[in-house]
Amino acid sequence: MSKNLDDIDLKILAEIQADGRITNVELARRVGISPPPCLRRVRALEEAGYIVGYRGLLDPRKLGFDVTVFASVHLSSQAEADLRAFEAFVRAEPLVRECWMLSGDVDFILKCVAPDMNKFQEFVSRLTAAPHVRNVRTSLVLHNSKDAAAVPMELTTP
Repeated sequence: MSKNLDDIDLKILAEIQADGRITNVELARRVGISPPPCLRRVRALEEAGYIVGYRGLLDPRKLGFDVTVFASVHLSSQAEADLRAFEAFVRAEPLVRECWMLSGDVDFILKCVAPDMNKFQEFVSRLTAAPHVRNVRTSLVLHNSKDAAAVPMELTTP
């Protein structure tokens, strides 16, 4: 963690992370400062890259995306150009919601959502045919016990 952050900055980050739609006036009240310096701090945190964006979290199931699958991908080549080509392929695939490059036996793990298994299988066909993909193993999500996209701010200290 950066040594440039003080207790107020950490409180601001925690509050914004908990509610990205919070007004500046309410945020200032919660962190114990007046609105103008609060807004200046928020803008400084954005410019410094601590706050990378704001978004609404949607329920995929309510929107018809009932299938969540993790796909472990092994590539036949780990040359830099081949890794970047695979990443470009994945970025162009709308069913892939997250892509992580890993060390160890698996090169990439993908989190995918789909409206049904047929749509997911169509994606798997494209994925297995992608250049340098050696094999793909998929795991269907049965239940999600924790979904915490947030940074554990309670573990930070100024």
